[in-house]
Amino acid sequence: MNTVVKDWSIVDVKDSDGLIGTILWGIVVDDSSCRYLTNDYVCTSKIINIYHQVITTHSGSIYQVIGSGRHLTIDYDDFELLRHGFSPNQVLALRMSNIVSIH
Repeated sequence: MNTVVKDWSIVDVKDSDGLIGTILWGIVVDDSSCRYLTNDYVCTSKIINIYHQVITTHSGSIYQVIGSGRHLTIDYDDFELLRHGFSPNQVLALRMSNIVSIH
């Protein structure tokens, strides 16, 4: 297994035309590939397969998710926040509060 992730979310990224892709966002528990440190966040490339608790991405990475996760949807305009470490919950809270507008 490459990377074990907790506190995870499956995130659908959409724009006005519909679904762009689905990614995994979570907190790293262990990473045998040495790309991430424990407790770092990970925001993956597009998910191509989910089988039980194992997720494979477009880049060929494999993630094992532990515990329960969430399935959320965000706007493409907010995707960069995920890439910079904001959790999906934080992104949704910012969007609901109308405090920030990223373009």
